[in-house]
Amino acid sequence: MRTYVAKKETVEQAWYLVDAQGQVLGRLAARLARILQGKHKPIYTPHVDTGDFVVVVNAEKIRVTGNKRTQKMYKRYSGYPGGLKERPLGVMLERHPERVLGQAVRRMLPKTKLGEKMFGKLKVYAGPDHPHQAQQPEPLSF
Repeated sequence: MRTYVAKKETVEQAWYLVDAQGQVLGRLAARLARILQGKHKPIYTPHVDTGDFVVVVNAEKIRVTGNKRTQKMYKRYSGYPGGLKERPLGVMLERHPERVLGQAVRRMLPKTKLGEKMFGKLKVYAGPDHPHQAQQPEPLSF
């Protein structure tokens, strides 16, 4: 039997709709990263983008376990002395819930140009509405 290698031109990419309400942050991010990479398909090829598009709604209603809301810190650095900014997860979830899920998924993808392309197929929205009705995303439940 010969080994199958997917080609960029022959890969069909579907659209999925995921409701994040009540889902645990890390577990949902791991499942989304797997779909974005295409590892759920039998034609998965590491050097070809075989993944699908994912639309996530209700990111503001995501769940975290333990004391992460107060203890987990998101850091960013401006590059200047004294330019380190820290925010706890609870504040990030209030202000930008879509960024929290997006960062969790991004960090689970490959750190390459292909990984950036995979991340571009993730669409996260804080509320239940999204502008991707024309693509007719299929509901996906975990």
